[in-house]
Amino acid sequence: MSNIFQISDENINKAAEVIQNGGLVAFPTETVYGLGANVYDPKAVASIYAAKGRPSFNPLISHIAEIDFLKTYAAVDERVLSLAKHFWPGPLTFVLNRIDENPALDLACAGLRTVTVRMPNHEVALKLIKKSGV
Repeated sequence: MSNIFQISDENINKAAEVIQNGGLVAFPTETVYGLGANVYDPKAVASIYAAKGRPSFNPLISHIAEIDFLKTYAAVDERVLSLAKHFWPGPLTFVLNRIDENPALDLACAGLRTVTVRMPNHEVALKLIKKSGV
């Protein structure tokens, strides 16, 4: 079932719960509306591919809300951190070598040893990412 909600802190909290419980949420970024799910839940990740009709060999972009979280996904050096600090939040996407061996992340990354990560410059997206904790 699909529902459309007005943007409010209460509804962002509800959307975060949906993500935590394995569901999908559409949310705005500064460039497009995206579909969000728990990257560590294989069924949730698979449901993004299914909902979008996206081939499983096409990796998804992981959105983060804090630069420090980048280090949990990818091998980063001072050059990457400097670019992230300068351009994030914003529409810059990094493709970096993965460090996480989580099977659900394998699906989101289409089996590649790289991860695609960005930090959106949109208040709602950032709040949702932080609240969902994934």
